Amino acid sequence: MGATLIIFGTYFLVDKPVAFYAYNHHINHYDILKWMTYIPTTLESIAPIVLVLIIVDLSRHSLSHFQKTLLAMIINLAVTLQIKEGLKFIFGRYWPATWTNHNPSLIQNHAYGFHLFHSGSAYQSFPSGHTTIIFSVMSILWMVYPKWRWLATASCAAVIIGLLGMDYHFVSDIIAGATLGIITGMYAVYFFGLEKSDSSP
Repeated sequence: MGATLIIFGTYFLVDKPVAFYAYNHHINHYDILKWMTYIPTTLESIAPIVLVLIIVDLSRHSLSHFQKTLLAMIINLAVTLQIKEGLKFIFGRYWPATWTNHNPSLIQNHAYGFHLFHSGSAYQSFPSGHTTIIFSVMSILWMVYPKWRWLATASCAAVIIGLLGMDYHFVSDIIAGATLGIITGMYAVYFFGLEKSDSSP
């Protein structure tokens, strides 16, 4: 409920000013911000490889605590991605800027808002998929390996800064994606019975 109220307030008070600030100050000219947004897609790309390695290792011996954690991350990522796609269709939100298939946007067309149950690349801003990915993985790392919370925090912060700086998403998109990733991460930790470890992975 709290996250819903925050998203609601952000939609009316924060999203537009932040998007126009990034655009007017040409923040997207900093290439490092674009590279920051590649972190989630990189994780998504290597997940199948890691899964195969875990399965091969499982045929030889039982999984270590870290391998079990990685497995939870991968499965949670796959499930969360499907939920995210469903939510994008349900909410059908315009993007902050035009950057794919001449999509209508706030900055280029003053198109702002939700169009429920609309499909297509023009209506996929909410929730942020990149934020959903990074939080679905890093929330598990945060909960299971406290010593590596710095990495989880830095990774999530980098993605958020990159997305806002490049005008790829509104603030409320990111809050929604983070909330989804954290919730599914909590369920994954519970489902896999992962205990907190004081050691490093």
